[in-house]
Amino acid sequence: MPSHPEVTFLWRQHCGYCRRLREGLAAAGVSLRERNIWEDADAAATVRKVARGNETVPTVVVGGRALVNPSVEQVIAAIHREFPGQFPQLPDGSPRRRWWRRLIGDS
Repeated sequence: MPSHPEVTFLWRQHCGYCRRLREGLAAAGVSLRERNIWEDADAAATVRKVARGNETVPTVVVGGRALVNPSVEQVIAAIHREFPGQFPQLPDGSPRRRWWRRLIGDS
């Protein structure tokens, strides 16, 4: 078992959704392994495989589970499922609370 959750962030340049998710995950303290699908053919193939042939980003892989265009809360919930006890609980004890919006200034 890894010492910290393995979270791969598949993205492309000029993607506002990617930027927003990256900022939210960073504010939550999630460490990411980033792969740009425009520079990494294997990353692009992974995205197409899980997104019905489309290059939909952001796509996040947590452990062995891929999430296409997820929210911060969905990524954190997946981390809790895939890596129990390896990521701190959110302030209210739930991975579903929309607390990150205050952290990145989005109301």
